[in-house]
Amino acid sequence: MRATPRPRAVTRAVLAGLVASMVLSACGAGGRPDAEAGGTEIGVTEDTVTVGAHFPLTGVAAPGYSEIPTGTKAYFDFVNAQGGVHGRTIEYLYKDDAYNPTNTSQVTNELVLSDEIFAMVGGLGTPTHSAVLDFLHDNEVPDLFVSSGSLLWDQPDRYPGTFGWQSDYEIEGKILGKYLAENHADAKVGLLLQDDDFGEDGEKGIRAYIDSQVVAAQRYAPTANDITPQVSALRDAGAEIVVGFTVPSYTALSQLSAQRLDYRPQWVYSNVGSDSALVGSLLARFSEGKVDDASSLEGALTTEYLAGVEDTDDPWVRLWQRVWAEHRGDGELTNYRIYGMAQAYTFVQALQATGPEPTREGLVRALETVGGDFAGPTFAPFRYSADCHAGVSGVRVARIVEDGTEVLTPVLLTDNGDAPITEADIEHAPPPEGGIPDVEPMN
Repeated sequence: MRATPRPRAVTRAVLAGLVASMVLSACGAGGRPDAEAGGTEIGVTEDTVTVGAHFPLTGVAAPGYSEIPTGTKAYFDFVNAQGGVHGRTIEYLYKDDAYNPTNTSQVTNELVLSDEIFAMVGGLGTPTHSAVLDFLHDNEVPDLFVSSGSLLWDQPDRYPGTFGWQSDYEIEGKILGKYLAENHADAKVGLLLQDDDFGEDGEKGIRAYIDSQVVAAQRYAPTANDITPQVSALRDAGAEIVVGFTVPSYTALSQLSAQRLDYRPQWVYSNVGSDSALVGSLLARFSEGKVDDASSLEGALTTEYLAGVEDTDDPWVRLWQRVWAEHRGDGELTNYRIYGMAQAYTFVQALQATGPEPTREGLVRALETVGGDFAGPTFAPFRYSADCHAGVSGVRVARIVEDGTEVLTPVLLTDNGDAPITEADIEHAPPPEGGIPDVEPMN
């Protein structure tokens, strides 16, 4: 996805989530049914497995992100139409949190305690999902594939049931930093950062390679409605390249601010905020139609870990086209819907590996045991193991052009910290015939 989420600072929302979890625990809410009473695993029947997620279906973050669960549902419906997984169909519930952590706590409580989901799959957002980490852990709910590249999701000792999915922001920053160091070694670089773990992790990665080139770092609150002061400060610092770890709305605002200031740096955007079609539509909206949206990000650099909707020759994109044609909701296939389908594909693999009698414990063990070997739509493999719950291990660098992207590097792999960056040496395999994975159950 040109897609996308602190224990370092305990926010009011996190505290609210902790209080809610303690209250619910005191009321007897637990993660497992009473085996002696003959109960089955929560969220599992003879015919169904129920999973859930929270997304901003309304509010400032809804553009783009609200499309992700429609893609997820389409792929689950595709699998269900062919018999489901081990004879069970996947029931998928997703609820609106409007990108508000307080709402996230409320809808997550509903999903866990009222809807009795087997697992959380793909809950979106760093500030939102961090508010429910402890609640999901306390209730023993597998918390899979958080839709965010924060490093928070890779804490297997503290949160053994939580797993990331996409490339995290630190390794994305490292790969972008290395590319700039090799191709723009003399350029002055400015950073435009969301003021949370998204921006902090991205900055950590990029400074590992170009710290000496950074002349300014500006941060914005994700509640701001104008970032002209930040963009103006980057211009005044002489930044010739601006690297933005921004969500789509703030990518659009940065472009609008730069146009007003007649500031024309080389833009570099995190995958999260670089969907050209969405940013263009937001630009048109924010400018009340005064800015042409057709070429809003043309020439900007970004990263990719999935083939985009414009790449119609890619066999995975052809599969997603088929899925959307057969099980579509409203609208067209987008990169956000592809992101949701790709996450759903990974969950089907995990459920297959768990076996015909799925348990929450077995689902987590399957990811830790064989999840690192899953082949699928992502360009790079996952890093899953008992010691690592981080997601995709790399990205490639690309330039946004009129009809999609121009690939600038091979797929580059790395890990957090001082791990080196290497080229992927395995060809990306096409999807299996029929479009459904076939993972053997664990013994």
